[in-house]
Amino acid sequence: MSTRRKFLQTSLTGIAGLSLLPAINTFANDSNHYQRQTSGKPKLRFALASDIHYAEPHTDYALHTGNMVKWLNEDHAKNHFDFVIINGDLVHNRPDLLPEIKKDYLDKLSVPYYTIPGNHDFADAQVWKNVFGYEDKYVLEQGDVGFVFANTASIKGAYVCPDNTFIKASLDKFTDKKIVFVILHIAPIRWLKEEELMFTDCPDTVNLLHAYPNVKGVFHGHDHFLDGVRHTGKLPHFFDSHIGGSWGTDYRGYRVVEVGEDNAIYTYQVNASMNPVLNANKF
Repeated sequence: MSTRRKFLQTSLTGIAGLSLLPAINTFANDSNHYQRQTSGKPKLRFALASDIHYAEPHTDYALHTGNMVKWLNEDHAKNHFDFVIINGDLVHNRPDLLPEIKKDYLDKLSVPYYTIPGNHDFADAQVWKNVFGYEDKYVLEQGDVGFVFANTASIKGAYVCPDNTFIKASLDKFTDKKIVFVILHIAPIRWLKEEELMFTDCPDTVNLLHAYPNVKGVFHGHDHFLDGVRHTGKLPHFFDSHIGGSWGTDYRGYRVVEVGEDNAIYTYQVNASMNPVLNANKF
């Protein structure tokens, strides 16, 4: 897996038609402080982290999970988060440990947090509701910004397209919002033929997202080697590296999104473990 993903990641720069926004390497120093892109206070600021893989054998999963909580709490103390999103693969094939990771780690975050299942969580709506109090698809409203969360995996870990009926109803509900973000663990498109084992093609989902001009970005986890942006048409799809797991980028980190009072959106990847691989975008 690691070798195959490294090949794909290093070969992307030569793929015609793959649109990437410019990277700006200006974040995170040894004090976990970084240069923010907005000078004023944003009206909304949140973080996305994914792929904790709690309980994956032969990994320091307790250390990685604890580090995530520490990093996010330190960032919140310095810069303020309105909330945090954990975008899938909280556990590694152990849904019985979801209550444990919630109680021992996630509940220690200093800000509200929201979660969505990944393919390694082996969870459906009932499992998720039993642990977190809400189902595996739901919406969140933050003023004039709306969020749509939807599951992209079966309870056995198979990749599935999200519930498009739910997504359409949610986007219809949010037509008066200035900005809508969609949270899907697995991306609904295979940009490269070689990625058939990483993503799934859901053209109806992609077309649906394109039909609403206030959908400004889609956020994914799942591929631990991706920490930048890809596009379907003009719609950006952002990735956030990984927190745990045995493969992926050399560093472990999370993505920050800031929405200004003028509705300008800034997003950047925080290199929390202090290795020199990170990027930033305005879109």
